[in-house]
Amino acid sequence: MSFKKIEILERTLERERKARKAAEKILEEKSLELYNTSITLKKVNQQLENLLNEKTIQLQGVFENINDAYVVMDLFGNVLRMNDVAETLFGYDIGKESLNVTDLIYPEDYSYAMSSYKKLKEKGSFLDYTARIITKNNSVRWVQINSSIIYNKNKTPIGAQGVVRDITEIKILEEQKETILKELKNSNQELQEYAHIVSHDLKSPLRSINALISWIKSDNEGKLDDITLQNFDLIDTTLETMEKLISNILEYSSAGADTQKKEEVDLNKVLQNLKKVLFIPENIKISVLTPLPTIQGDFTKFQQLFQNFISNAIKFCDKENGIVEIDCKEESKFYQFSIKDNGIGIEQKYHDKIFEVFHSLQKREDSSGIGLSIVKKIIDLYEGEIWLESQLNKGTTFYFTIKKN
Repeated sequence: MSFKKIEILERTLERERKARKAAEKILEEKSLELYNTSITLKKVNQQLENLLNEKTIQLQGVFENINDAYVVMDLFGNVLRMNDVAETLFGYDIGKESLNVTDLIYPEDYSYAMSSYKKLKEKGSFLDYTARIITKNNSVRWVQINSSIIYNKNKTPIGAQGVVRDITEIKILEEQKETILKELKNSNQELQEYAHIVSHDLKSPLRSINALISWIKSDNEGKLDDITLQNFDLIDTTLETMEKLISNILEYSSAGADTQKKEEVDLNKVLQNLKKVLFIPENIKISVLTPLPTIQGDFTKFQQLFQNFISNAIKFCDKENGIVEIDCKEESKFYQFSIKDNGIGIEQKYHDKIFEVFHSLQKREDSSGIGLSIVKKIIDLYEGEIWLESQLNKGTTFYFTIKKN
């Protein structure tokens, strides 16, 4: 073999050795990288396993400790799992006996239950399903259920879960409330009828007395002295006061009653009507500062409301030039009204008492002390509030609200 061939062979062998060493180094580096990756993955897997165990324990705690009954069932209604609350509510132990949700359905609610289950399968969930169930010991309970379908990883329905709340006590209270409200409505109606009857029965003898006095005066014209005539006049005045008092009591008894009469009431027309009906002295000016709203309610009650305010303002005006200013502003949920006068004013200590029945600060023949109590009852009926600001000898501003529809 020639020297040149030997040299070529040695160079080739050298290149192969270098290539092998480079490959070995790369392999060593990759092996170390894979080893480190393996260690990292092992740590991550351990962390995930720990997290999964932790979440499983947490979910188990939630499942067992939720205040409401929790049920898991298959698509055929067979109960697969339920918590302690559910076992107590239904009376079944599924570890020892089988249970299908149809066993719990109250017979009269069967159609409703089936239509709700159909809705559950079609839409995937339902909320606030309310019905009766029959427990194992045959007691009837009212429940409210929120339920949803359980899907596997392929989005195929495999079962359903539901939270069941026992609302039996709430239902009992609701029924008691309805009974009480019905009895109260009947009682109010009977009281109103009674008030009308009593009013009529009391007014009849008063009118008879008034007629008898008139006949006595007519039959004895010229025979009665001045003192006797004055006494007869006092009797007339007393009879008139009594009749007005009876009318006011009747008005008060019906003021807070909801007649269920709902009509569009233009309060501007109410005020225009009152200006024609009420006697307004020439020295008193009534002004409406802003257009009043049209609201739903009973025209007569709103007329009663403003009539009492305006009558009081006129009655207790001691100024040469009296003013009554009516204003209104609209809020998001209610209208706020104000009625301002420049009359005698009301002391702070009487601000609450004036809304009580028969409480009048001025003992006048034309004041029964019922007007503002009627106002309060009407405002309460329309879910409003009333208050006032006042200064003695300067005037009073009444504020009240009426809830929007």
